[in-house]
Amino acid sequence: MDAITLLKADHKTVETLFRKFEQAGPKAMKLKRKLVDQIVRELAIHAVIEEQVLYPSIRNKAEKLEGQVLEALEEHHVVKWLLKELENLPAEAERFNAKVKVLIENVRTHVKEEERELFPQLRKAFSPQELKAMAEALMLAKRAAPTRPHPRAPDTPPGNLVAGAVSAVLDMGKDAVRAARRKAEGLSPMPSPRAGKRSRKRMSEDTTIELRPLGNGRDEAGESHLLM
Repeated sequence: MDAITLLKADHKTVETLFRKFEQAGPKAMKLKRKLVDQIVRELAIHAVIEEQVLYPSIRNKAEKLEGQVLEALEEHHVVKWLLKELENLPAEAERFNAKVKVLIENVRTHVKEEERELFPQLRKAFSPQELKAMAEALMLAKRAAPTRPHPRAPDTPPGNLVAGAVSAVLDMGKDAVRAARRKAEGLSPMPSPRAGKRSRKRMSEDTTIELRPLGNGRDEAGESHLLM
């Protein structure tokens, strides 16, 4: 596998997620949120490996493609801010679907430009051996890449290499917390309706309420409200 094949496979993975989101019904909130989590992760990793490996390689080897690389970096910048806004946005939010739609449009445009314009020029500028070596570097970068968007972090070397390593460690912790929280939510027991009825019945049988006059002109209910 060479670098172009690897990057196209990433594009295909993200496009599959986009289509699943577009096909989800208006009430499929949990599914949409899950899909967006996957989209955020895939695009965050993909952007980082391109910025750490692909674009620097192009700038060193093919100076005539410098303008396309700079444009691609700006497109990444816009996408990363959208990803950051979507990272914790509830699926029920008014602008959730609109933000995802804008994200999809931006990414599809970026992918189209890369595959139709940039990648063919890479085949001319790099030898097959160089593209295979680049693929290995991309795979190594992917293993250590941050899994969340960091739009304020540097996007060119050497700053993005240092920032990427730190962000990856922080993201591992955040991912673990999110996974644990969702697992807990999925395993939390729901109270049985019958058990609830039995409990209320037992309380009504066993509990006696004593009514007594209130003194000093104070309302006990009002007092309890002040304590809340």
